[in-house]
Formats: sequence, structure tokens, C-alpha cells
Amino acid sequence: MLTKWRIFAMNHQKISNIHLNIICCCKIRASLKRSKIHVPLARNYSSLPGLIGNDIKSLHSIINPPIAKIRNIGIMAHIDAGKTTTTERILYYSGYTRSLGDVDDGDTVTDFMAQERERGITIQSAAVTFDWNGYRVNLIDTPGHVDFTMEVERCLRVLDGAVAVFDASAGVEAQTLTVWRQADKHKIPRICFLNKMDKTGASFEYAVESIREKLKAKPLLLQLPIGEAKTFRGVVDIVRKEKLLWNSNSEDGKDFERKPLSEMSDPELLKETTEARNALIEQIADLDDEFADLVLREFSENFDLLPAEKLQTAIHRVTLAQAAVPVLCGSALKNKGVQPLLDAITAYLPSPEERNYEFLQWYKGDLCALAFKVLHDKQRGPLVLLRIYSGTLKPQLAIHNVNKNCTERMSRLLLPFADQHVEIPSLTAGNIALTVGLKHTATGDTIVSSKSSVLAAARRAEREGGKQNRQSSEAERLLLAGVEVPEPVFFCTIEPPSVAKQPDLDHALKCLQREDPSLKVRTDPDSGQTILCGMGELHIEIIHDRIKREYGLETYLGPLQVAYRETILNSVRVTDTLDRTLGDKRHLVTIELETQPAEAPSVVPLVEYAEGVSEDLLKASQEAIENGVHSACLQGPLLGSPVQDVAITLHSLIIHPGTSPTMVSACVSRCVQKALKKAEKQLLEPLMSLEITVTGDYLSPVLADLAQRRGNIQEIQTRQDNKVVIGFVPLAEMMGYSTVLRTLTSGSATFALELSAYQAMSPQEQNMLLSQRRGST
Repeated sequence: MLTKWRIFAMNHQKISNIHLNIICCCKIRASLKRSKIHVPLARNYSSLPGLIGNDIKSLHSIINPPIAKIRNIGIMAHIDAGKTTTTERILYYSGYTRSLGDVDDGDTVTDFMAQERERGITIQSAAVTFDWNGYRVNLIDTPGHVDFTMEVERCLRVLDGAVAVFDASAGVEAQTLTVWRQADKHKIPRICFLNKMDKTGASFEYAVESIREKLKAKPLLLQLPIGEAKTFRGVVDIVRKEKLLWNSNSEDGKDFERKPLSEMSDPELLKETTEARNALIEQIADLDDEFADLVLREFSENFDLLPAEKLQTAIHRVTLAQAAVPVLCGSALKNKGVQPLLDAITAYLPSPEERNYEFLQWYKGDLCALAFKVLHDKQRGPLVLLRIYSGTLKPQLAIHNVNKNCTERMSRLLLPFADQHVEIPSLTAGNIALTVGLKHTATGDTIVSSKSSVLAAARRAEREGGKQNRQSSEAERLLLAGVEVPEPVFFCTIEPPSVAKQPDLDHALKCLQREDPSLKVRTDPDSGQTILCGMGELHIEIIHDRIKREYGLETYLGPLQVAYRETILNSVRVTDTLDRTLGDKRHLVTIELETQPAEAPSVVPLVEYAEGVSEDLLKASQEAIENGVHSACLQGPLLGSPVQDVAITLHSLIIHPGTSPTMVSACVSRCVQKALKKAEKQLLEPLMSLEITVTGDYLSPVLADLAQRRGNIQEIQTRQDNKVVIGFVPLAEMMGYSTVLRTLTSGSATFALELSAYQAMSPQEQNMLLSQRRGST
């Protein structure tokens, strides 16, 4: 669970000038129409590479390149490190766009939502397909704001490699750590790109050291910068011992010259590069046995004789093994260093066949894909993004959803080009596809060709997996791991402008929930109000804005509230009996259970059964009992917040013959609630880890303000000319903090928040909160 705000005040709102040569996205058209501003159409997008122009290839070779030539990559970083700008330059140099997009001008390809263009931040991940030197690259630009970490999580789940972008003046920042951990979890090979080398305060050495220290990674320096900050003008390719200088007269950065370093013209630079190359060779030899044998056998006397191709192959192997990360540098905004980054993506990041997916052996080439994102298009309906792991996908194909156990028909198949889509006849393994017509498929669902293919795969897994833990291992192997959805930490009420508009609001929220699994919607059982639960202030603000723009509903939000939790401090044993006659049938249940604090932290209640409980009775009623326990723990006795860190032991269970499972659940639920009310109760509040970057001049007022917010300062680091304050603070104290921090520091400071844990509130704070809530109801 992660929460962070970073709100950018932008005095201008520019609508991008877009000319779409392929298929124009209805979202942009609608936003232009609503704005009622005449916009000259100046932005040009190139056609699908190879389809139009002199170099005409067959459609099949363009749509389905060899799997070894495919790269599925993501761009990830802390907010404002330059992900979207880097993506824009990549698209321009690959020939996908014909003009350079700019975040400040609001005309970027991947940030196509109105909210993204106004705020200058990425909210939704966008998929783009392009070609580079004979390679097909499926690129996803992910958000850096922690409120949208779910977007990063579900995209990393289906990628084969990633590019981590760093601000060279800041190095590793708070959200960099978060996305790095997510990539570690999915075992994704990475390349590091030190961006903004032209920025005042940029330091190549500092940024590399922060990667080594904070990320515990081993950086492989493949480039050195020529100059830093204002003097930055190019890079040195350490592998080939060449310098790459960008023409100062070239505005778009396409023109640059690659020259071998020579003793005559660059003696100092050649010496530095030779030392760096020798160090790189030694570093890789330590990490890769095959390369070490090669070096010792043939090139131990003189590393200069080692061919660049041999070194590149070894770097590729080390990157795939995640033993180290290649590091490159440049300035995306100034159009320097992006082409070598593209070369590195194709040379060092893996193709789909180089990633080891255990489940593929059971499918034997049959269709197997994972739905990782759902978009809602008003004209086409739900658009589902699929990563194809094996088999071939074709339009009009009936596919089987393993998670939902249903069959659906896909009407059309598209290649994703951000907000444009190109219709295609088929797509093979390793690619990312956009499908139309899947009505029930949601994020994290496994898609296969038919139910029989799943059964066949299950039989293969059974035969080869052995009898030990057969059922559980089958399920794990055949269902692709879905996406872990964090619990929301903020909630508020949302109301339509009139009762007549309630169905429209329900429809809008249903569509938005399917797009964004981290958005939760529930109904308050007492008031009947709709409750919107999200990952942060910005998350809920964006959802509110989207309902207004995309669905035309002027909704009203109640005050934002923190999602507290509840727990108990002592054991309580209670008995309850439910005796009810419905029609001619008597339902009778008697239960004795005990609630006690759990030994280890647990979000869901732990259910245990005493030895005296009949096993036969338990087999028939276990599901009903556990449903009753879970429903009782959804709302605690203090604030109606979820109850956690609770263990429940069932001591006695007597069920009259003919009693329905619903009545068993109702009796268990009532009994658990009775026990929770009798126990000593404790409120838990979300504690956030906080990182503030501020100049030394404003450090004192920031620290004084944090002391008033119950902040606990852990350390104060020095980062270049700035101070970085690291500590913990309760989320309840951080409402509207971005505005306060801007005022305190004249807009010069930035901060990042991330959920650390839930901690017990002090008795004074708890009593104050309870009296506030009771006074307001």
C-alpha cells in the first residue's frame, strides 16, 4: 500500500496540437470538442513503420517479427526524473513521431489524458509499439507518482526488461526505491539511464554511488559523460572507446558524430576511458565465468585486444542474470544520449524467449496470455491489454478465461500506439496486444484458447509434477500470477447531482474500477451513501475529475478521511445461539468462540478450530463459518473500520439438521461482533515514511512544522546542495501538506510519502478522534 502526493501548479493549460494519421482516439476528440477552442492541427505522427513509403514490407513481417527480435520494456522512475520526455525522444528517433513532444507543452504521445497534460505528470501507463534497427520494441511509460503505483505493478508483471531513469542531480529518490523493489519482485533485468546530465548540480559520480549504496546494485559503467551541467555535450562509449558528440546546431539531436578516441586529440579522455574499460572487464569477469575463461585464455596480456562484441555479449548475460545493471547517461530534454540508450535496450535487455516462465511447458504452444490492463472506450467498449506468452491470437477468436471460468469472443485485435490503435490480423507469442469485445476479463486474468487446453495442461502438470501437493501446485502453475492490489488509505463519500443520476454514477464507477483495481467503491450500510476509497488525495482528485470529463457527471465529494484499522488487546470468549423458523423449517445454531490478539500481524482474521469440534460438521460448514468471521471483521466496534491482527478460535459448534449455511454465517458473524465489543479495543492509524528534499535555508521551518505534525525524524542527509529529511509521520497529519510545504519553502521543496505500517494510536489521540467522529454524526 503506497501513498504519495506531488501536485504541480501550472498556470497554463495547453491543448496539444495533434494530427492523427492512423486512428484518432475518441478521448482527445471529445476533450477538444468540450474546450470549444480552435486548435490548429500541427502535430504529425508517422505511419506504422514499413506500411507506407518506399520501404514496403509484408504485413506479416511487420506485425509478427521473430521472437528473438522483440523487446518488451518499461520506463520507470521517481516522479519528474524525465520518463515521459525520454519516451518522447525514443519515439522520435525511432521514426514513430515526426515532431518532438514536450511535457510542458502538453503534446506528448504517451501522456494523452487531459489530466496528464494539464498537470505534467503520468497517471495511466501507456503502451507504444515501434521498431529500432530491426527490433520490435513494445514500450510502456509508467507513472512515477506513488498514488498510481498499481499502474507500475501491473505493467512490470508482463515486461521482460526495464529502463530505470534517474535525475543525475538527485540520484536515487524515494519512489525510485519503490519501483526498484517492484522490479526485484518480478525479477526484471534493468538498464539505468542517468538523465538531466545538463542540469545544474548534475553529478555522474554521485548518481552512480547512490545506485550502489541505496539500491544495493552493481553498476556497470558503459558510458562516461563529456562535461557535466552546463558543459555537458556528449558521452564516451567505454565498450568501443569512442566519443559521441551531439551537434550544437542540430535542434532535434538526430545529428551526432561518433569518433574513436585517439592519443593525439584526446589523451586525458582516452586514458580515463581505458581505465574504465579495464575496470568494466574485470568487473564482468568476476560476475560471469564464461567471460572470465575467455579473458584469461586469450586477452589477459592486453584488454585492448578484446573485441567490443564479446564484451557486449557478456554484458547481456550479466544483465539477464541480474548480477549487475548497465549504466548510461544523457539529457533527454536536450536530445543527447537517447540513441545509444535505444541500442543498449536491444543489445542488453532480454527477448521474451530469454525469460524463463515455468508454466509455458504445460501449454505446449497453445494460447496462454495475461490480461494486465483494462481501458474503457465509449465507442468500442472495454479494451483489454494482453501479454501473449504462447500461441497465436486472432480476431473473432473464442477464448477461455481461467479465473472467471467463462468463454468470451474477441471481436478485433489491435496494436497499441498510445492513444492510437492499428487493426491487425494476428499476433504471436512475445507481443502485447489490445483486444476488443472481452466483456468480463479484468486485470490479472489468465486467458487460454479453450477449457480443454487448460485441462490438458493440468494433466501434463499432474503427470510431471508428481502426486505430492498435486492440486495446489497445479493451480499455481496454470494460473499466471495476478497483480497484488494494495489496500486504499483514503476514503470519502461521493454523491451524484440528483437521485436520477445515481445509475449513471454507478456505471461510471464500475467502469473506472475495472480500469483501476486500486480504486475501491463500497456502500455505507447505515446511510446508504457511496464511499470512494483510493490511494491518496491526488488519486481521488483524478477519479473525481475523470467522472466529470469522461462521463459528464458533476459529483460532490465529502471530506477526505483516513482509513483507520482496529484491533483488540485481550482475549474474550463468548457464546451465541441463533434460533429462527422460516416457513416450516427451523434453523438452529449454537456457537462458542474466542477472539484474541494474533501473534503475528495479519490483515485478515486467522480462524482456528479446537479439537472438540466435529470434523464432519466442519467439512460441511467451514466455508460458512469463515465467511461469517470475515464479514464481522469488515467493520469494527469503534469506528466501523476493518479489524486486523485478530485470531479467532472456534471451541464449540452445534447445528440443527436442515439449518442453512447462511444462518450459520449470520450466527458466527453476530458472535464475533459480540466478542469484539467486549474486548479492549485499539485504533491503528497509517504511519507514512516521509522524505523531504529542501534547501538548507528552509530546513528549520520544515522541521518545526513536522514536530507539530507528530513527525519522527530518523536522519537528515545531504544531497548535493540540498538537505533530505527522512522520517515517519501519521497520515492523518499530512492532509493538504503539499500546499503548506510550498508556502514554507517558497515552492522550492519536494516530498514523497509511502505507507510504512499501521501503528497503535496514543490514548489521547484515540479519544480525541472518537469524540470528533461522534460529535460529527
